Amino acid sequence: MLQSIRVVLVNTSHPGNIGGAARAMKNMGLSRLVLVDPQDFPSSEAVARASGATDVLEGAEVVATLEQALVGCALVFGTSARERRIPWPLLDPRECGLAATRKAAEGGEVALVFGREYAGLTNEELQRCHFHVHIPSDPQFSSLNLAAAVQVLTYEVRMAALAAEGLPSKTPKQEGIAAEDAQPVTADELESFYGHLERSLVEIGFLDPDSPRHLMSRLRRLYGRSAISKLEMNILRGILTETIKAARGEHHRQGKN
Repeated sequence: MLQSIRVVLVNTSHPGNIGGAARAMKNMGLSRLVLVDPQDFPSSEAVARASGATDVLEGAEVVATLEQALVGCALVFGTSARERRIPWPLLDPRECGLAATRKAAEGGEVALVFGREYAGLTNEELQRCHFHVHIPSDPQFSSLNLAAAVQVLTYEVRMAALAAEGLPSKTPKQEGIAAEDAQPVTADELESFYGHLERSLVEIGFLDPDSPRHLMSRLRRLYGRSAISKLEMNILRGILTETIKAARGEHHRQGKN
């Protein structure tokens, strides 16, 4: 699906932005880059800014006109940083991502077109696009770096593609810890812990056994809803054991005094 979506950069003046755009694309799984009349490419600075996405740069197609860059495209999105006098269908990045992946899934070629760093796309170039896309940045500081704009749109494309393919957008963190961390404690282990906890609280003077009130009941509710694992229980029991040792050591020192 993502192979049907190309990123088109028009008349880019700074090679570093081409490299940054390539990196943003590769981060999001896109690889088709088309450069329309770039002012400085190929460039070692573009390679440096790509930070490993050199395959995207090496595979980039360089053409003379936007018309050439859009050959075969069934759907074209043009980024616009400001409102134009000519009314045109306008989408935000999320809507763009959904529409782009939908068309790509149907077998259509899609282009995301980005303009010059200093002036964006001309009105004539925007009229070659089916939709304009506006990134709703803060009006007080609305200018986005070219590579950052590419990152925003390609991120939304990737999120939409993952959703369309039924794939998760996040991967559970793997901490590489013992298997017992995934095992919940049993009811009897929890009861043993509550007894240990109560003894510890009495030992440090936090719980008065003659007037316990509802402290242990509240603590039972607290730990009961925490889904404690066996490893976590071992940590808690270790803390309680050391707490009792420290409390008894303090009592012993006070007795000598």
